Amino acid sequence: MGATTAVATFACGCFWSKAYFFSKVPGVVSTRVGYTGGHLPHPTYHQVCTKTTGHAEAVEVTYDPAIVRYDALVRFFFEMHDPTIDRRNKGGQYRSSIFYHTADQQVVAEGLWEHLWESGYAIKTSIEPATTFWQAEERHQQYCEKRGIVPKSFRKVRFTTAG
Repeated sequence: MGATTAVATFACGCFWSKAYFFSKVPGVVSTRVGYTGGHLPHPTYHQVCTKTTGHAEAVEVTYDPAIVRYDALVRFFFEMHDPTIDRRNKGGQYRSSIFYHTADQQVVAEGLWEHLWESGYAIKTSIEPATTFWQAEERHQQYCEKRGIVPKSFRKVRFTTAG
């Protein structure tokens, strides 16, 4: 593994299966699930489920950029869910959002978003600056692995690696 890691944050529905799939990407060091993008500090799962906090269920992905590039993670994100469905009007808990941590991440995410839009997809994914990531309760971390659940695969993806 390289000497440095980077962080990416994505929201696109229930975080359990999304964390599972991201954890299988070569170069992903770790994942954790939590809440971000809202206004309530230290939200709980119960509070987020009320759809009044503004938070999305999200996955924080720590990865080695020498093994997997950020653009590959964003492509994977767009392929693991339907980004044309607008889920913001129902409290936003399951909305499709990319939370960028750097200006470079913003440029990559916006470029891929624009490419999909120009290709005829009515993308509803928001691209927002990362804010505080509130880690979800321990029972939600590695939920699928702890319970022996293998979520249905949405499609096979080839990952682009750096170098």
